Amino acid sequence: MKKSNQTIQSRAKKIKLLLLDVDGVLTDGRIILDNQGNELKAFNVRDGHGIKLAQRAGIVIGIITGRSSEVVNIRARELGIQEVHQGAHDKLLVYDTILAKHGITDEETAFIGDDIVDVPIFHRVGLAVTVADADPSVKPFVHMTTMAAGGRGAVREFINFTLKQQGKQPSP
Repeated sequence: MKKSNQTIQSRAKKIKLLLLDVDGVLTDGRIILDNQGNELKAFNVRDGHGIKLAQRAGIVIGIITGRSSEVVNIRARELGIQEVHQGAHDKLLVYDTILAKHGITDEETAFIGDDIVDVPIFHRVGLAVTVADADPSVKPFVHMTTMAAGGRGAVREFINFTLKQQGKQPSP
């Protein structure tokens, strides 16, 4: 983890909710369309396993994305993610709704995003995170940048870090 220090570690200890963007975070950001117009996305299996580990440790996982894609619904169902908000053009409004529903504060929330539309949430969360290959314009607004790229294990990297800080990291 880049920028890792005691302040980031103490922020990670408080996390009860992890919100994720999709394109560029859970995927590498590419949108693949086949000849029939079907959208394809590649998800990293380690990110998925990390999400399950976080859920078992009591962390609520949610998705907030500006695009809409059935493949995201399918992946979220596979992972047991209940908070799936697609077509969210006002991500901050969705963010506020999720926090109110779960009784969770900004300080108890982490968000992983990768582009300028994510900055309003970065300003609010207790732990703002971006991926290694994020748009450079967002990096000044985050507390942490992962070493892994989006769709290449960045979510798992962050979850491993958070679970370790909370003393909930599974043993091999």
